[in-house]
Amino acid sequence: MTVASTGRVVGPWHGAWLRVEGHWMWYRRHWVSTLYSTGLQPVLFLAAMGLGFGSQVQAGPATGGVSYLVYVAPALLVSGAAQLGVGDSTYPVMSGFKWQKDYVAVTATPVSPGQLVGAHFIWTGLKLTLASAIYALIAVFFGAWQNFGALVVILVGTLTGLACAAPMTALAAKTFDEGQRFGLLFRFVVMPMTLFSGTFFPITQIPLYLRWLAWLSPLWHGTQLARAGTLGGVGGLAVLGHAAYLVALVVVGWALAHRWFYRRLVA
Repeated sequence: MTVASTGRVVGPWHGAWLRVEGHWMWYRRHWVSTLYSTGLQPVLFLAAMGLGFGSQVQAGPATGGVSYLVYVAPALLVSGAAQLGVGDSTYPVMSGFKWQKDYVAVTATPVSPGQLVGAHFIWTGLKLTLASAIYALIAVFFGAWQNFGALVVILVGTLTGLACAAPMTALAAKTFDEGQRFGLLFRFVVMPMTLFSGTFFPITQIPLYLRWLAWLSPLWHGTQLARAGTLGGVGGLAVLGHAAYLVALVVVGWALAHRWFYRRLVA
């Protein structure tokens, strides 16, 4: 469809949603290629760890008195969202500046770099919500949920994914020659964060002198919120603290990304 030019700059939300619409047009044609990352990967983890390995783990204090499947299910949803958020905010963002240069093309229109950043976070949030919902629905057939707290976990997964995506977007926007940066990031930050943020076992099993690393991890805060939504056992102030930490990461990451998008796209 061809739209006649009005000669006016589009509004901030309108410009962002035009970019989101562009993402959607691509996604509805190629969604099959993203099916693994947007739902199947964490489900496979759930089958392997929750049903396979988890069948050998007895319910006890470490699992909050529930089966290992129920214990690990919310954490795997959040973990999958964190990995998806990082994955969609590293190489794809770098490509927009360096390889495909679609960011350069878009900002040659009335859409501003700030609207481009907003569109990236809106689209990432929509994908995270979709991926979390797919996982939550499939996990129902595993018997992984005890109550409707799974709906809360979907929201927590989206927030955690955005908390991981926002700083990565800023990093990618600031990166001119990635070298091994993103590969090392996945190997030495994302994977250890997945393993040692309370996903598979309580962080009380980690030596105290290393436990602070888990406290800094957005995945640990997301996991605590997710388990609070399904299993309880987390106080109200602690819930607010975990949520505030994740929101702060989103806000700070967005501000830095906004700054670097303008630096690179505005001559």
